Amino acid sequence: MKNKFNLTVEENIFIAKRNIVDYIWKSARLEGINVTFPQTYAIIEKAKVTGVDVEDILKITNLKHAWQTVFETINEPLTVEYICRIHADVARDEALMWGKLRNGTVYISGTDYVPPVPTYESANSIIRETEKIANPTERAIVTMLKLMKAQLFWDGNKRTSMLAANKIMIQNGCGIISVPNDKLEEFNEILCSYYSNDTLEKAIQFVYDECIDGIDFRLQEKREREKKQIEKDIPEFEDSEEDFEL
Repeated sequence: MKNKFNLTVEENIFIAKRNIVDYIWKSARLEGINVTFPQTYAIIEKAKVTGVDVEDILKITNLKHAWQTVFETINEPLTVEYICRIHADVARDEALMWGKLRNGTVYISGTDYVPPVPTYESANSIIRETEKIANPTERAIVTMLKLMKAQLFWDGNKRTSMLAANKIMIQNGCGIISVPNDKLEEFNEILCSYYSNDTLEKAIQFVYDECIDGIDFRLQEKREREKKQIEKDIPEFEDSEEDFEL
């Protein structure tokens, strides 16, 4: 797999912060949080918002705090403890427990797959396994999908898993994983298929093809240089009255 983007960490953080409302909005909708983009913006900016449940406002605010944690700790290694820390931000005052692995059985709607009750060892084995993947984009995608399937927590697993994956993406300048709204239904179908039938490769390819966002700064710089060179090469003509005589 080839990286779609080759950014510096600073460039990748700039992109993430610039589009943070959009990423939070799409991440919220991924878990069925029914808010509009303007409502999401208002919540993040601490403005007055109407027509949104208090619980949904909490979830959006928690996502904002979780992203802030990722930015502030971008150079820290991805560990079980770190993922639990992200979940503590994502699910604070929302889930049955936050920042701790679930200790009971959960069921996933749309699939008959029942994820085993996680342990520190099983969660850590996912991280150790994905660390062996050389390409960072692929590593991030596989980490996200495997964490989603493992359902480490009572709630907020998609949000937490995507943030963990985006930490890897940003660390390596690979862009941002974000599911477009028009691909949301298809993503959920592919995810359910992965849960039930272990179709990991299909899920990886879909995320790679449809769900990676970023800006190619080098390409933009090249286009700007080419534009300036073209403008430089075009001869300038001085207007004279004779040119416009009839």
